[in-house]
Amino acid sequence: TNKAALMASEEPKKRYVHKKYTYRGIVLEDLLDKTPAELMELFNARQRRRMSRGLNIKVKNFINKLHKAKTATPEGEKPAVVKTHLRNQIILPSMVGSVAGVYNGKHFITVEIKPDMIGHYLAEFSITYFPVRHGRAGISGTKFIPLR
Repeated sequence: TNKAALMASEEPKKRYVHKKYTYRGIVLEDLLDKTPAELMELFNARQRRRMSRGLNIKVKNFINKLHKAKTATPEGEKPAVVKTHLRNQIILPSMVGSVAGVYNGKHFITVEIKPDMIGHYLAEFSITYFPVRHGRAGISGTKFIPLR
């Protein structure tokens, strides 16, 4: 028993291995190599329909700006924020690692694009309303004092 305890203490501790992100069973590096047609097959029906109808010039310019911002930054730093009104833009694998300022009708909300967001819309990460907090006293919640 003493020998087993010594053996267990001598074994090196297992290091934490970073889990690679997969989208529908495909690693992010492989997603970047796929053509738009191959990517389209992985997305849901709504995203497939949108991509089959083509990307307009606004979307292409936005993706190019994200790419420029990402390549211009040194390693280990976050890229510059690229502001956009394109809330209906589908997040593509090429956009991962970029930072977008998504307009919510009043302000540009900074959204750091992560691999988990692929296939979602930018609007999903930029809330357009202030959530209501029920049950808290506001101006009308205070005691009413009539004027005399």
